[in-house]
Amino acid sequence: MKKLLLSVLFSANMAVAAFAQVGDLWISNGDRKIYGVLSRPVDNRGKHPVAIVSHGFNGSHSFGKSYFGALNALGYQVYTFDFPCGSLNSRSDSNTMNMSVLDEVSDLKAIVRHFRGRPDVDKNRIVLIGESQGGLVSALTAADMPKEISRLVLVFPALCIPANWTERYPEVADIPDTTRLWGVPMGRRFFTEVRDMDVFGTIGRYSRPVLIVQGDRDNVVSVADSRRAAGEVYKDACLHIIRGAGHGFKPDEFKESIGRISDFLRPASR
Repeated sequence: MKKLLLSVLFSANMAVAAFAQVGDLWISNGDRKIYGVLSRPVDNRGKHPVAIVSHGFNGSHSFGKSYFGALNALGYQVYTFDFPCGSLNSRSDSNTMNMSVLDEVSDLKAIVRHFRGRPDVDKNRIVLIGESQGGLVSALTAADMPKEISRLVLVFPALCIPANWTERYPEVADIPDTTRLWGVPMGRRFFTEVRDMDVFGTIGRYSRPVLIVQGDRDNVVSVADSRRAAGEVYKDACLHIIRGAGHGFKPDEFKESIGRISDFLRPASR
């Protein structure tokens, strides 16, 4: 899987050179410092829309680079970043014991505010793209900022996180000081906070266009949750199912995904 992902990233980064200027960009959220990379179209005239890519559990900004080529070609600035405490490899803060969905929502809101304040950004075309846990965070952020986010893209979104962990730890007293998920240590706060989240009762506050992309063989995130979100919760949503894809896309699957996302975000579809 790593070789496949590296192949996708290499191809995408080669495409970036023709369309964009890429550089590091740190953004502050109070005392929290968020590391990210901004890819900007070479054509710097006027204002450009921006797509903000949020990684999943224990991911990093590197995965968001795969979006650079296609979206820069459409005129988008693309920002991909490391959630503080969101990964063992985070350049923002790698202490995953402090991981928190609520903190990640706060960080994403700070990033949105940053780009809304930039003179080179079209404030009416700020897009959130979130993968897995980053999809949950993006959905919650859009619900809190429905007028500031023009479109929302959720890629195998982990809308199930609160329900899954509440099922595993039925009572607060059941939550240990440290939980290890796929080798990543997490503190009690993560699990106590998500217990009270009403995901499907919250995300529907966002009424603008939504695209959900997911594989039909995803064994981590239920396709049923995405069907529910697209068909019952969101007012203007489309679900694109990729046949045979799991939780994370192979090169051909990612090509299908980015093609559908590009169609959704191209100017003609506004």
